[in-house]
Amino acid sequence: MRYQDIIGLEHLKTHLQTTVENGRIAHAQLMVGPTGSGVLPLALAYARSILCNSNNDRCDAQMDQIAHPDLHFAYPVANNAKIKAKAVSDDFIAEWREFLKTQPYGSLADWYQAIEIEKKQSKIGVDEAKRIVSKLSLKSYEGGYKVLIIWGADKLNTEASNKLLKLIEEPPAKTVFLLIAEDEDQIINTIKSRCQLLHVPKLNSESIANGLLERNGLEITRAQQIARQSNGDYNKAVQSIHNISEDTDFEKWFVTWVRTAFAARGRKSAINDLIAWADMIAATNRETQKRFLLYCLEYFRQAMLLNYKANSAVYLTPQMPDFKLEKFAPFIEGHRIQPISDEIEKAIYHIERNGNGKVILTDLAIGLTRLIHKSA
Repeated sequence: MRYQDIIGLEHLKTHLQTTVENGRIAHAQLMVGPTGSGVLPLALAYARSILCNSNNDRCDAQMDQIAHPDLHFAYPVANNAKIKAKAVSDDFIAEWREFLKTQPYGSLADWYQAIEIEKKQSKIGVDEAKRIVSKLSLKSYEGGYKVLIIWGADKLNTEASNKLLKLIEEPPAKTVFLLIAEDEDQIINTIKSRCQLLHVPKLNSESIANGLLERNGLEITRAQQIARQSNGDYNKAVQSIHNISEDTDFEKWFVTWVRTAFAARGRKSAINDLIAWADMIAATNRETQKRFLLYCLEYFRQAMLLNYKANSAVYLTPQMPDFKLEKFAPFIEGHRIQPISDEIEKAIYHIERNGNGKVILTDLAIGLTRLIHKSA
């Protein structure tokens, strides 16, 4: 991955290039950004500029194959059919290289699918941390910098974080840590405080549309439509082209939820439908549950924007022919949106902390019923 391969983010690319040119490379950097914004491609391009800071065809060839001896990776993993115990990143390096070549904007869910751990609780654990300490204690193979990219740094558990703390605080000479996370609040403060923070924003619609035009050959109107609906996520935009987005399932689940919530006022038996709905969602893995709830949060916000006539900010177009956003929007008023958002965010918080999915989602489903019928 090179800077010219990255969609948008021109100011960040310039900033990172300048730090290398001026010899002002921070030894520990935390790059925070949402899925599909290009944080991982940005880190890979930055690593290339650090490791290959002069015209070096051999180094560039190694980076093209993601096989530079001084570039190291850590990412969330779990045991699967191939790795039965104590899985670490090196066990999946072949899959990781393929993932970076084919899905550099991919999500954690895409990665879990690639290594068949969708229903497992992934992590970056203490065994991984021990491997990192061992690797970085060795001299640079090429005699220059060593770079470690930790993708999904918000998946570092406490034990692993504490194991890496001293190394990040007092690294070997010419060692650079690039931590990539979606949620910086999940990273312990002792590590976060030792990192230079770089926030990567969502991509704007123009950048995504241009990317789709250049790389996927779409006609301009279709590219612009998909770009608006992707909500700053290039990975989601690409998936939409191939119609493999999980949003189709999410929309069906969402519509079932709100329709049942509306029906519950006049039909007491609807409570059984809400419990069955919660059981269905809880049967998916935790990452899917979290993504679905974030989808719901955005759906409610889009409905509120439409209700208050902020049409220019509304990009969502329901795919179900019998569900109209303009008919749903009037029910999402100011006195409802905040408590609804609070309930969904609370559910996400408890799911992240390994709470019982059935209990959390049942409570949320019933809570929505109360909020939907709440008077002003």
